[in-house]
Amino acid sequence: MLKNDIKLTHFVLLMSFLTLLLFHFPFYSFVFKNVDYKSLNGIILIMSLMILMLVANAFAFYLFYFLSRFVGKFLLVLTFIINAIAVYFINTYSVVIDESMIGNVLNTNYSESSSFFSVKLIVYIIVLGILPGIYIIKTKVATVPLKRFLITISLSLLFMLTMVFANASHWLWIDKNSKTLGGLAMPWSYSVNISLFYIHKSQKNEKEILLPDAAIRDNKKSVMVLVIGESARSQNFSLYGYRKNTNPLLSKIPHVFHFDATSDATYTTAGVKSILEYKNTGDLYEILPNYLERNNVEVIWRTTNWGEPPVHIKNYQNREFLMPNCKGEGCNYDEILLTGLKDQIAASKKNKILVILHTSTSHGPTYSKKYPARFETFKPVCNSVELGNCSRTELVNAYDNTIVYTDYILSEVIDDLKQLKEYNSAMIFVSDHGESLGEKNLYMHGLPLSMAPKEQYEIPFIVWVSDGSKQLKPNKILSQHHVFHSVLNFLGLQSPVYDEKMNIFK
Repeated sequence: MLKNDIKLTHFVLLMSFLTLLLFHFPFYSFVFKNVDYKSLNGIILIMSLMILMLVANAFAFYLFYFLSRFVGKFLLVLTFIINAIAVYFINTYSVVIDESMIGNVLNTNYSESSSFFSVKLIVYIIVLGILPGIYIIKTKVATVPLKRFLITISLSLLFMLTMVFANASHWLWIDKNSKTLGGLAMPWSYSVNISLFYIHKSQKNEKEILLPDAAIRDNKKSVMVLVIGESARSQNFSLYGYRKNTNPLLSKIPHVFHFDATSDATYTTAGVKSILEYKNTGDLYEILPNYLERNNVEVIWRTTNWGEPPVHIKNYQNREFLMPNCKGEGCNYDEILLTGLKDQIAASKKNKILVILHTSTSHGPTYSKKYPARFETFKPVCNSVELGNCSRTELVNAYDNTIVYTDYILSEVIDDLKQLKEYNSAMIFVSDHGESLGEKNLYMHGLPLSMAPKEQYEIPFIVWVSDGSKQLKPNKILSQHHVFHSVLNFLGLQSPVYDEKMNIFK
C-alpha cells in the first residue's frame, strides 16, 4: 500500500514509471525489432530511450502539478485514460498514432466510432486508466517551494539535453524511425500530433482556391457515375485474379475494364481529396463536384460515408435524405445510394451530369455488418471487432463478402445507366485506399504511406462505358488523380487545368 502523503518528485517519477510500464510495450517492441539489442550500441540506445522517456514524462507531470494541483491531477487522470484507449488500438489493430491517424479520429462520426466498441476496450480503460486515476485523485502530494521547482526543472532539462547529445551517434536511426517512435510514445503521440493536426489545418486555405473557368464543348447528353469505394483493395477482386469469385456479375458485363492503381494515402480524408482534386498540391483547390457545378454541369452527390472535402453543390444527399423514399432491406446498406437515381438523372434539364456515390461498404472492423445476409457468400465470417481474435479465414471471408456486395452495387449502377439510352454513359469505381487483413499482424488502414504495406494502397480502378460512347487508352498503372481529367474528357469539358496525360479515354 502506497502512502497518501508523498513528495511531488517521488509522485511524478512513480507516475512516469507506471506510464513506461503500462503503455510502452509497443514502443519497445518496435525498438527491439529494429536494433541489435545484443550489441553495446543497441543496449545503450534502448537504455537511453527508457531513461529519456521516464524523465520527459516526469518533467511534464511535475510542471503541470506545480502550476495547478487540480489541473495537474485532471490532466494526469485524463492522460492515463487516453493512453489506455490508444494502446488498445495499437495492440488490437497495429496502428501508429501519428498525425494522419489523429486526423482519422477527429474526422470520424458516431456510427464509425461505435463499431470499435468491445469488452476488451472497457477492460483496458478500467485497468489501465480508471484504477490508476483513482489513486491519482486520492493521493496527497506535498507542495514544492518555487526555488526547488526551478532547480528541479533546470536540472531535468540539462539532463535531457545531455542525454540527447550523448546519443548523437543514434540520431540518424531515430530520425529515420521518428514517425513510428513518435506515434507509439505515450502521451506524446496524441498530444503532439493533435497540436500538429490543428496547426496544419489552420495553415490550409480557409477558402478553396477556384480553378479557371471551364467550357462545355458540345450538346451530347452524357452522364458519368463516379463510385468512391471505401477500404477496397484490388487483390481481393476476382477481376484482378483473386482465386475466389468476388465479382460474379461484373465479370459477365461487356465493356468493363480494370486497371492497376495506387492511392495517394491510406486514410479516407486524404484519399477522397486525391480522387476529387486535379493534382496533388497540398493546397485546397476547387474539387471536381464544386468545379463542375459552377461550370453548368448537373452534379449529384450521394453518400453513406464522410471525410470528403467541403462539397458546395445543390444536390448533396446523405442517408437521412434518401431514407424516406427507400424501401426494403437494402436501405440499411449502400444500396440506399441507388434509390430513385435513374429517375433523378432522367429528370435533369442539363446535358452533362456527374453523379458521385461515396460508399462505406468495406470499412472495418465490422465487415460482416456491411452487407445484407443474402450476400454472405463465403462462410464462416468474423463477427468480432477485435480482428485478431478471428481466424484468418473468418476475417477474409467477411471482407470478401463486402467485395461481392460492391460487385452487386456496381452492376446495378451499370444496369440503370444502360436504360438511359439517350445518354452516353460511363461508370468509374475507385477506392479511397486499401485494407490490411492481418498480413504482418496489421489490420485495417491508416499507416503512413512511407511504411504502409501494399495492401493499404493498391486499389481497384474499374471502368464501364456504354456502347459507342468512348474507348479507353491502354492504361497501365493509374492514380487517383486520373479521375478528375477523365471525367472532364468524358463530359466534354474544356479547361485550362485539363491534362490529357491524366485522361484514361481515347
